[in-house]
This record gives sequence, structure tokens and C-alpha cells, in this order.
Amino acid sequence: MKEGGKMKRLFDLSISVILLILLSLIMISITILVKVKLGSPIFFKQQRPGLHGKPFYFYKFRTMTNEKDEKGNLLPDHMRLPPFGKFLRKSSLDEFPQLINVIKGDISLVGPRPLLMEYLPLYTKEQAKRHLVKPGITGWAQINGRNSISWEEKFKLDIWYVENLSFLLDLKILFLTVYKVIKSQGINQPGNATVEKFKGTSINEGNG
Repeated sequence: MKEGGKMKRLFDLSISVILLILLSLIMISITILVKVKLGSPIFFKQQRPGLHGKPFYFYKFRTMTNEKDEKGNLLPDHMRLPPFGKFLRKSSLDEFPQLINVIKGDISLVGPRPLLMEYLPLYTKEQAKRHLVKPGITGWAQINGRNSISWEEKFKLDIWYVENLSFLLDLKILFLTVYKVIKSQGINQPGNATVEKFKGTSINEGNG
């Protein structure tokens, strides 16, 4: 591991442990509220691609119910996202369990967001560069539009981060993330309760 990588890992580990201690009472309270309002499971657990696409299990507080239609299919996202779930997403409180992922070394505090495993074969060669670094709880794309911008714009921002990685940039992103969360900017895509799935970049937009 390069010197810069060691410093980043030490910073991630130190800040995550401190935050878990400071936020422990809040996280316990959220755990109880999720159990009461949404039921079990408390946590949303899903396999996501990490560094070089290696899969790991990603954790968040659950924000949606498991309501199904008469055929046993899950209802649309907007029908399964109650006010309490919306509050957790808007305030980013649902992201707190990812501090455990940071401590485990699955992700960093800052890096491209870990997306779905099914997206891996859909990336262009350029877009796939986002996996040259560990994913993060927050990133350059999250402070420059988050879910209010297109997938292609997000990926361009992710690649810019990979190519301009520095400790000072990480500090800037963390500072601006707090500001964006307080302002509740870019939480959802316009017209969608959750983020629309990535379906691949068109040939005209792709570059490899």
C-alpha cells in the first residue's frame, strides 16, 4: 500500500471509530424506531462491488417496507417508502451503518458510491475506472448533484475523483457533504421516490 493509501486508511479508521462512539445512542434509537415502524430486518444488506469490483456486503438502516401486491410482487418503491423512511433518507441517517463497512476496510469515507453488482457489465471502459479506488460513503459526485444529475454525469465526476485523488480533496468532500446533508440537496431524482436504475450508456455517449 502506498504512503497516501496508508494515511487514508488510518484517517478512515480513526474517524469511523470516533463517529461510531459519538453516534452510538442515535444509532440505538434509530434501530428501535426501525423495528417499531418498519419491522424486521433492521438493516438493509446487499452485495455491492468494492475495489476492483470485488463484492462485499453493504449496510444501511432499512427505509422501505416489504409490502407486496396480490401476486406476491413487491409494490413500487414510492408505495413502500413511508414518511419515517423518507426522513431517514433525507437526513442521511440511514447511512450510519456504513461506518462498520469503513472499519472493516470494505469502503472509505470518501470515494465513488458503491452501486449494484448488475451494473458492472454495463460500464464503458472509462466508467469502469471508478473501481480503481475503494468506494465511499460520500464522494465527488455526491457533493456535485448527488441523485439530481444523470448517471453519465455521476460517472464523469467519479472518474475525475479517481484521477485527482488527494487527502485535501477528501477533506473538502467531507466538509461539503455535511453542508449538503444539512441543506438536503439532491436526495432524489426528479419525479422518482428512489434512484432510477442505470441501464447502460448509449453508443453515442460512451467512449469505450
